[in-house]
Amino acid sequence: MAMPTEIRPLQFSSERYSRQVLFAGIGVSGQEKIRAAHVAIVGCGATGAAAASLLARAGAGKLTLIDRDFVEESNLQRQVLFDEADARQCLPKSEAAKRKIALFNAEVAVEAHVADLTPENIGELLAGSDLVLDATDNFETRYLLNDYAVEQAKPWIYSAAVGAYAATMNILPGETACLACIFPEPPAGTVETCDTVGILNSAVNLVASLAVTEALKLIVGSPERLRRTLLSCDLWANEWSAVSGAKPRPGCEVCERRDFRHLRGEGRPHITLCGRNSVQIHEHGRAVDFEELAERLRSHGTVRSNSMLLRFERGEHTITVYADGRAIIQGTTDVAAARTLYARYIGS
Repeated sequence: MAMPTEIRPLQFSSERYSRQVLFAGIGVSGQEKIRAAHVAIVGCGATGAAAASLLARAGAGKLTLIDRDFVEESNLQRQVLFDEADARQCLPKSEAAKRKIALFNAEVAVEAHVADLTPENIGELLAGSDLVLDATDNFETRYLLNDYAVEQAKPWIYSAAVGAYAATMNILPGETACLACIFPEPPAGTVETCDTVGILNSAVNLVASLAVTEALKLIVGSPERLRRTLLSCDLWANEWSAVSGAKPRPGCEVCERRDFRHLRGEGRPHITLCGRNSVQIHEHGRAVDFEELAERLRSHGTVRSNSMLLRFERGEHTITVYADGRAIIQGTTDVAAARTLYARYIGS
C-alpha cells in the first residue's frame, strides 16, 4: 500500500532510535519512513494505549487517537499510559494518552479526539492517516471501520483481547480478506467482556505488540513480510491458531459487492459499553456549557467536571457528559431508561 513520500530529515543527536535503526528490517531509510507516517488508533483503552506507546517510542511522526471513554481506577491494571491522577480527574483517555506521550517523546505529533467513531465523523477523524489500528471493544465500530477502509483502500489492523485470548489480522483492501470476509455477521448473542471474564494485561500487550510490528512492516515498505492470517491465541491454555486471510472471500458484501451498510449507518444501535452496566447516548450532536449544566444539576446530585467532561451522580446512576453532547449513563443497560435519564437531566 502507498505510504507517505514526503520525509523529514532524521536527527540522531540523542541516538533515540539508534537501536531500532540497527535492526536490518528498518535501518535509516525505514526510520525515516516511520517518522513520516501518520497512524490513527481507534480506541485508547488497554490495546490502544499499548499500541500508541509503542508507536510513539518507535518514532511515528503523527498519531491520531480516538476514544469516547474516560480513565477509571479499574483501567490501571492494564492500560499502560494512565496513572492514578488520570483516574481521579476522570480524564478522557485520548487526552490522557496524548499528555503521557508528550512526556517521553515530544517529537511525535499527537491529535486527540474525545469522540465516538460514527458514520458521520469517520471520514473527518481518519482523514490523512496512512494506516488505522483497531483497539475498540465492539464489533459495531469494527464493521464501520472495515467499510470505511475498504471504500478508501486504506489498510487497517484488527485487534481484540479478552481474558487470556488475543487475536489480530492485517487487512489490506483489495489484496487480503476484510473483516466481513472472515466474519460476515457479528457474533450472535452475548459475548465475553473484560468486565465479565476479566483480562490479562499480558494478553493486551501481546496483541498490541503483534499489531504494531505488522504496522511497522507496512510503514517501512516490507509487504512481503506481512502476516496474512487471522492469528488468535489463548495464553493460559497455550493454544494458537491461524485462519488464512490471504485473499478476499468471493461474494463478500464489502470487498466484492461494495455494499457499505455500516458506513451508511443502517441499523446503528445505541452502544452498551464493555459490560460496565452502561449505555451510551450518542445521537445528540451539540455543544455543552459545563458551567451552566453543573449549576443546574448540583441540587439534584453530585457534580464533578473539568474542561472536557462533566460527571453527575444521583443514586445508582452516573451520567458522564462530553463537550459534544454525547453521554455515558452508568447503572443501567436499559436503553429506554438511559434515554429517560438523559432527557430528564441533560435535555433532549
